[in-house]
Amino acid sequence: MIDLARNRFADFAGGIFSRPNLRLHLAEARAFAATAGEPYDLIQMPLLDSFSAAAAGVQSLHENYTYTVEAMRDYLAILRPDGVVAITRWLRVPPRDSLKLFTTAIAALEAEGVAEPGRHLALIRSWNTATLLVAKSPFKGEDIAAIRSFAAENFFDISWVPGISASDVNHFNQLDQEYLYEGALALLGPECADFIERYKFAIAPATDNRPYFFDFFRWRALPELLALRTQGGAAMLDWSYLILVTTLVQAAILSAVLILLPLWIRRHALGKALHRLRFGLYFLALGLAFLFIEIAFIQRFVLFLGHPFYAVAVVLAGFLAFAGLGSAVAARWAAAVGRGSAVRGIALAVGVIAVLAATYLLALPSVFERLLAFPDAAKIAIALVLIAPLALFMGMPFPLGLGHVGARSETFIPWAWGINGCASVLSAILATLLAMHIGFSGVVMIAMVLYLVAPALLANRFRTTIPFRS
Repeated sequence: MIDLARNRFADFAGGIFSRPNLRLHLAEARAFAATAGEPYDLIQMPLLDSFSAAAAGVQSLHENYTYTVEAMRDYLAILRPDGVVAITRWLRVPPRDSLKLFTTAIAALEAEGVAEPGRHLALIRSWNTATLLVAKSPFKGEDIAAIRSFAAENFFDISWVPGISASDVNHFNQLDQEYLYEGALALLGPECADFIERYKFAIAPATDNRPYFFDFFRWRALPELLALRTQGGAAMLDWSYLILVTTLVQAAILSAVLILLPLWIRRHALGKALHRLRFGLYFLALGLAFLFIEIAFIQRFVLFLGHPFYAVAVVLAGFLAFAGLGSAVAARWAAAVGRGSAVRGIALAVGVIAVLAATYLLALPSVFERLLAFPDAAKIAIALVLIAPLALFMGMPFPLGLGHVGARSETFIPWAWGINGCASVLSAILATLLAMHIGFSGVVMIAMVLYLVAPALLANRFRTTIPFRS
């Protein structure tokens, strides 16, 4: 892209990228902000996606660390005292992106100790875009006058500047209702939380823990939007979310059939129902917990490694390699610390998993913040070092559980594999849905609970000894 801009399309771009006073950097926005060595007067973020993609809601399932509260604080940190962040988004009616960006900016300013965030904000719109200005210092009288003059000369409508009144809005690109002005007033007033809660779309600020900026779906708005489908209501739905929920339902039904059908067919060979249920729940819990942690790590490492491709490749490879190593040494682990008891070995392993996962929940954000500016090769190595101990112990409960149930009846083994496989499919879908509602930290906490409960599902009077060979 840089080569095209500088050479093939240089004339089309007006030669701007060949100016001697201009420097081009190829980097992820957050990583660049962490390495910026000098303050800036202006950080401009133009439209980064097409209108069709935004309107269709296809991005609602994608994490985006560019528009989070923490990102906004990073941008403000590298501004000069009179610097400004300018972010442009597509304008949809009723507004979603624009108001969510407004709430994110308010949250970031308040986190920086700003008592009156409205004095630091300006919002102008055309017929299909809206641009938010976030100033590090309060806008002065001459700044506000310049914004008003620019908007009038270029036929932009002002939806918010300090000191705005109802008579100042909706002059050029007229809407039946000035949603942005009314929304800005509500979000800057004492009823902000109530407005966010009652709004038809999800406009609460996105955070690094829940970086789904483009997730605007709300279940309570679904009946109303479907009822208006002949009047364009269906176009306001985030279909990606609904498709994901539908996929989860389909996968759950198919998994239930695949798990229960063999159980019914081999009901005489598999023994008592209680043991079947407990053993099945054990492998279900392991499958869910393992993928919950793995997927949460992939999503969190997107910010650290700078690109989803890097995060998937590094985290997936790391978990598979070190979990495989953990499986290979599981029997030795049980013999060494569990005195030959599979259940005791599992209990100790999941205890270590819970401690490591809890430590990472608390420590990873600050670790990422400090190391974000490191070179890519160093960050990949750091990621593998962080993943290794957790993945090693996560690889132990499954083979130890297989040995435990296999000693009772080898008929359980293929059933256990099938249950674990179904759980892996379900967890890949469920983890994303949960992260959108409770964040990655919540997903990891659920995984910790599943791991801690798992040994109790195997603990009974029947004790299995794991043979140890040196």
